[in-house]
Amino acid sequence: MLVRLFEDNPNDREIRKIVELLRNGGVIIYPTDTIYAIGCDINSVKAVQRVAAIRGVKAEKANFSMICKDLGNIAAYAKVNNEEFRLMKQYLPGPYTFVLPATSKLPNVLMNRRKTIGIRIPKNFIVQAIVEELGGPLLTTSVKVAEGEVEEYITDPELIHEKYHRLVDLVIDGGYGNNIPSTVIDCTGDEIIVTRQGLGEL
Repeated sequence: MLVRLFEDNPNDREIRKIVELLRNGGVIIYPTDTIYAIGCDINSVKAVQRVAAIRGVKAEKANFSMICKDLGNIAAYAKVNNEEFRLMKQYLPGPYTFVLPATSKLPNVLMNRRKTIGIRIPKNFIVQAIVEELGGPLLTTSVKVAEGEVEEYITDPELIHEKYHRLVDLVIDGGYGNNIPSTVIDCTGDEIIVTRQGLGEL
């Protein structure tokens, strides 16, 4: 199913339908401020495993991230010190993924070997509305372009739907997406380091 939403004013009724789908274990593809992403409710083990299968990895070995409503949600799932919090407050919402040590409240299916989690707050009103209505974080992993595929398969929602409609329950058409991923900032070591330079500039 392909649903059209406008980024500047997403339809409340459609947002509620999407969230009901997520609460029932659905998997969706949705726009962010970078690349279109595949996601689900982080508390749905079967849905997380479906996302992992789509990406061709095992859930316990995947380095998934999650989208939070705001910085107030983060402390429940990740450990963050004052310096990191100030940095996140400065740059979020925006095209950044902050990798932080995970807390014990993170669902086991998302706990990787490093016991870390990537945190995102995209500057996109569609996904912000979904997370707010859901009342909890949304799993996120970028749609990938396969070898030999044209770039439009990660930027054009109609082509994304053509490719993934049998694998996910819903694709949200929020307009053309970006083709540059988020900038990844690792806050798990002694120093804060950029491990992937993406759309966001520090």
